[in-house]
Amino acid sequence: MTEPKSFFLSPEGQRYLVDHGATPDETQAALIAETADLGGISMMQISPEQGAFMTLLTRLVGARRAVEVGTFTGYSALCIARGLPADGQLLCCDVSEEWTAVARRHWDAAGVSDKIDLRIGPALDTLRALADEPTFDLAFIDADKPTYPAYYEEVLRRLRPGGVILVDNVLWGGAVIEPTVDDENTNAIRAFNRMIADDPRVDSVILTVGDGLTVARKRDGAPAEHAPAENASV
Repeated sequence: MTEPKSFFLSPEGQRYLVDHGATPDETQAALIAETADLGGISMMQISPEQGAFMTLLTRLVGARRAVEVGTFTGYSALCIARGLPADGQLLCCDVSEEWTAVARRHWDAAGVSDKIDLRIGPALDTLRALADEPTFDLAFIDADKPTYPAYYEEVLRRLRPGGVILVDNVLWGGAVIEPTVDDENTNAIRAFNRMIADDPRVDSVILTVGDGLTVARKRDGAPAEHAPAENASV
């Protein structure tokens, strides 16, 4: 918790946010510590303040069914599951048995395992195997960046009107506004951000939470498909 996930937030600033929001409990703190022991890859874990926001938003939306694309060691899933009612269900999609084994132990400790359905395999395969109907209330996407548009489309078509999609890392450490940065991930996020901004099926905003968090609400009567304008600027 001493290393902010946001490129503009100091350690002191993050500590203030955490201390005056929802401070991680013993189980969450243990998961943060174990993930930190993995080394630099631990930065894939969402920040405590983002986790607290996601728990609160899950409750505000009144979500009963949620889906997560990219679970890692399970902190975000734990936070979403805690926001669900007792009979709520979270579908988690990930490809790593190793990282999600960490998640499973901490979900057990937190008492939320019965709310979580973890499926190991390519997330697109998992999503496309689901019924093509709007059954989800909430979604969180935090996986490989070039595939964000495909994840978004598969989730959106299965999201009820008024449901919310959260998408992580959309500021990418500030690289999205640096004209000299020209790598695959940065360009993918730029294109994705432009796509969401131009999508008439949702109302959306980018929040300066963690590494940038898009919140997109599906509009009533939104069509299943949207053809983006050709040659759109990113």
